[in-house]
Amino acid sequence: MTRAILDAKKARGMRWTEIADQIGMSPVWTASLALGESSAPEDIAQKLCAVLDLGDDVADALQVCPLKGQWMDKTVPTDPMIYRFYEIMAVYGPAVKACVHEEFGDGIMSAIDFKMDVEREPDPKGDRVKIVMSGKFLPYVRW
Repeated sequence: MTRAILDAKKARGMRWTEIADQIGMSPVWTASLALGESSAPEDIAQKLCAVLDLGDDVADALQVCPLKGQWMDKTVPTDPMIYRFYEIMAVYGPAVKACVHEEFGDGIMSAIDFKMDVEREPDPKGDRVKIVMSGKFLPYVRW
């Protein structure tokens, strides 16, 4: 499924933002879906397959609830708040990485030249934690 999606995306020269716009979802979630870390309802799976001209087998695979965070096989902290960051990166890390590489090229976000803000975001269903991270992009040097 993932290979078929990535191959079709590349063949069409599409970006996650373009695919996401056409299926009505966010780019990070769309990339996470394509990378096997999220599942889609049938209508979204069908839309994605229509955009990339993929078959019903891929649409069916997109609807399966994945075993998330398989890359995270190390011991993680047990503090619930800290653990959630590990969980977030296990599920969305590869998708965020794909979106950063697509936007900036091959490199990383600095954790040295880095800012993070934590804010309360009022919500009628219960206040939300809003975390904004901003790090300088550091391209890999090729020699």
